[in-house]
Amino acid sequence: MCLESQKGSPSYNDLVSRYDAMYNISASKQALWKRVNEPCVIFFQTVLARLIKAKVSSYEVATLKACGKYSRVIIQDSTIIQLPLRLFKIFSGVSNLNESVCNARIQGVYDILACRFIHFSIDPYSKNDIAAAKELELQKGDLVLRDRGYHSSAEILRHLEAHADCIYRYKSRTAYYYPDSGKPINLLELLEKHGKLDIEVCLNNEKRTKIRLIANPVSQEIANARRRKAKKQACGHNPSNDVLKLMSWTIFITTIPKSEANFDQILSIYRLRWRIEIIFKTWKSHMHFAKVHTVARYQLNVLLTARFIMIIICTHNLFNHYNSKVRLLYDRDLSMMKFINYLKKNQDQILELIQIAQKNTDYNVTFYEKLCRYCSYDKRKRLNLNQLMITALLG
Repeated sequence: MCLESQKGSPSYNDLVSRYDAMYNISASKQALWKRVNEPCVIFFQTVLARLIKAKVSSYEVATLKACGKYSRVIIQDSTIIQLPLRLFKIFSGVSNLNESVCNARIQGVYDILACRFIHFSIDPYSKNDIAAAKELELQKGDLVLRDRGYHSSAEILRHLEAHADCIYRYKSRTAYYYPDSGKPINLLELLEKHGKLDIEVCLNNEKRTKIRLIANPVSQEIANARRRKAKKQACGHNPSNDVLKLMSWTIFITTIPKSEANFDQILSIYRLRWRIEIIFKTWKSHMHFAKVHTVARYQLNVLLTARFIMIIICTHNLFNHYNSKVRLLYDRDLSMMKFINYLKKNQDQILELIQIAQKNTDYNVTFYEKLCRYCSYDKRKRLNLNQLMITALLG
């Protein structure tokens, strides 16, 4: 089921024919349909939960943890997939007088130090990022990187109480106050006056929680690109002039003290969020995650969970193992997108690769040469993601 789920959206007939080909046992598609029920969903979700919770032992991860302040660097992000319209009542979506679209929101929580997912969820479209943010279990020594959609005063306070750090992008029209006078801050006025900022501000909550706000100007080209994107996404409701002007700066809200990281270091760490962006792009481009035909609710849950299982296997068990091997043999790092695309093109090898990774036995050298040739990052002056992570976290 997991392997077939990577080829698109398999029908019951596809699955039973594959089962017959692999095990020489014939079954009807009706028999399979009867077995794709709530216990079947629970079984797949249990497999996924055990895979996510499996411990990852890695010399590189241990080294990073020993040298750095944080035991986990967590990235939380979401992506939207379109579902069959018949599931609109369950997952909701977007509806107007002319048409309705059913969507689901996929939440992913990823520990970049361990290169592993902590949590997946398939939520209704109406459950936004702020609602999902409070479900993240924080631990002492965590650093959480989130986009502005997860920003709230309650979440920042929760980090401080858990002795964890966070970095957020600035969210438009969020009110901040001067710690001394308690008066509201005109952020645009301050930036236009000073050019850049690194100040302590108070949140708009009952405790007036103190937080650090930092901002640096960007090039005119980047600022204009942001404005074009904002207007395009506004769907006829153009952002205000003040919001557009603020796009001339990159602004962060963080709990990390000034003595521990300057703006460039904060920016370098926050760029690590691209890791989960790349994983989401890989799901949709190479793992057919968003490809769903008209299916019943149980079949949909099994199908999506099976894809999650394959994502865990490909990113945790396979990518981590073979990336370490290639790094040891050739001092090169594999690109996750290239590696997943390689697996997609060579699905007949996946089971064998899993067995070799589990037993930690050596493959023939020719195979590693192929991985290095087709799946490693191109040689270039710009840092790849693995190099960026080490630079950002260890200075």
